[in-house]
Amino acid sequence: MSTTTIDPDVPVALPRRIGPFRPKRLLVALILIALAIAPGQLGSLTRELMTDAYIAVSCFVAATLLLFYGAEKVFHFDLGEALSKSKNWQVPLAALLGATPGCGGAVIVVAAYSSGNVGFGAVVAALTATMGDAAFLLIATRPDVAVILLPISFSVGIISGWVIDWIGAPEFRADTSAQCELAPAIGKIRLRDWLFLALAVPGLVFGVSDLANVDIGAIYGDITIEAVALAGTLTGLFIWSTSKLTAMTNASDPAITRMAEETAFISVWVIGAFLAYDYAVAYAGLDLETWFKAVAPLLPLMGVLIGLVPGCGPQVLVTTLYINGLVPFSALIGNAISNDGDALFPAIALNPRAAIWATIYSMLPALIIAYGFYFFAPGFLN
Repeated sequence: MSTTTIDPDVPVALPRRIGPFRPKRLLVALILIALAIAPGQLGSLTRELMTDAYIAVSCFVAATLLLFYGAEKVFHFDLGEALSKSKNWQVPLAALLGATPGCGGAVIVVAAYSSGNVGFGAVVAALTATMGDAAFLLIATRPDVAVILLPISFSVGIISGWVIDWIGAPEFRADTSAQCELAPAIGKIRLRDWLFLALAVPGLVFGVSDLANVDIGAIYGDITIEAVALAGTLTGLFIWSTSKLTAMTNASDPAITRMAEETAFISVWVIGAFLAYDYAVAYAGLDLETWFKAVAPLLPLMGVLIGLVPGCGPQVLVTTLYINGLVPFSALIGNAISNDGDALFPAIALNPRAAIWATIYSMLPALIIAYGFYFFAPGFLN
């Protein structure tokens, strides 16, 4: 009889799927659920934060995405084609797509560049203007700041794109035959998508009422609000942990499916940022306010450098720190201009050199604007 031995020095690869789940995402989901059902203060704080994240952010994200993707389906508007036909307006249109909350607009511009429909200035404009998924968090929690920051990013994106085209920066055109599909198609509206939508509707009502300074607990009941929020969060965790996608959805999918998939993805990052901040204060005893004040002159630079990190998680964390009053507006806007969010992942897949150089080019205006606010308007929106 033969036996099989396992060499401890040889890493064992995790299975790609465990039933319908992706192992790493399933582990994260189970950890979050365990924290939520934990006894005592830990469970109570976690449930409260999950409820806040769902009511204050996730439902507004869902509404925005459904409106955006629904309009695309109803009006049959092809943004890539519109870019190719707008020769004199490519840079402003690309900046507008980048400034749209989320990452879809910036990816459309990079895809159009790889297919030869727009110039490199349009790519720089889009990636400079985008704030990624962190824009949803800012709009939902500090709309007064969003109406100022997003137009500034949009304007800086346009100027940056025009400068790049004016100086004649080298092109990084990719081989169009090597283009890849950004995301696998799901092809239908699933039961989980309908459930997510059904829970997001009352959640949005709670969120809008809360923004209107209504005592939602007295009107709807704290138990009802928490039940809807936690059920919506649990549904989102299931969608995220079973998803084949990394962030973006396929444009051919139904609007409701795209909304559910992308909102679930964004919500995980938002929950993580909320928990990281409150756990650090409640359990680690960190006095973040004092620590950040000690390195105040470096905060705008830190915001810009964090913006260079691909993905939305670090950017959502910077926005969370700003919302909690720990970093100034100068750090937030530096991060907003320099970051590309999740758009950088598919952008690198389509055209790595263009994506990387566009990110590098966005650093200079990010530093100028960030330190401009730091030195000349230090208390602005703080």
